[in-house]
Amino acid sequence: MLLVSCQARNPAITQTQVKVARVVSGQTLEVVGMAEQPNLISQVRLIGVDAPDLRQRPWGMQSKDFLEQLIGDLDKPVMLEFDVEAKDTIGRTLAYVWKDGKLLNEQIVKQGYALFVLRSPNQKYDQLLERAQQWARIMGKGIWNPDKPMRQTPAEFRRLNR
Repeated sequence: MLLVSCQARNPAITQTQVKVARVVSGQTLEVVGMAEQPNLISQVRLIGVDAPDLRQRPWGMQSKDFLEQLIGDLDKPVMLEFDVEAKDTIGRTLAYVWKDGKLLNEQIVKQGYALFVLRSPNQKYDQLLERAQQWARIMGKGIWNPDKPMRQTPAEFRRLNR
């Protein structure tokens, strides 16, 4: 009885299951099934991931294509896991995306299709994502390929090509 009375009455929602409507880029999804409006499409930005801009050829499209492969069947739901900050400055939901027990944020970084970036205060999986990037870099995966490395970070590319 004592434990029940100590629990918060409205605990913050930390996970929700949604369906992916489409992959926008290597770091952004459009999903259906969030909160009170189950038919509304919402944008979700993967926490800790900075994927190449779609105009940043060939890496941008490769990143998007890889995330589409990870999502796979659009009829199968994904799990969104939230951290401290729920939205970014332009209103996208910030989340860790899980499918079939795999953290997709980690997979896209580990295979060299995106950079890991600190997104304070959302730090739950920073160590995991940082290790994934180190592995991709050592293995020469994707953007780290020594024969054809990406020379500008996605942030630099966007700033210079507005």
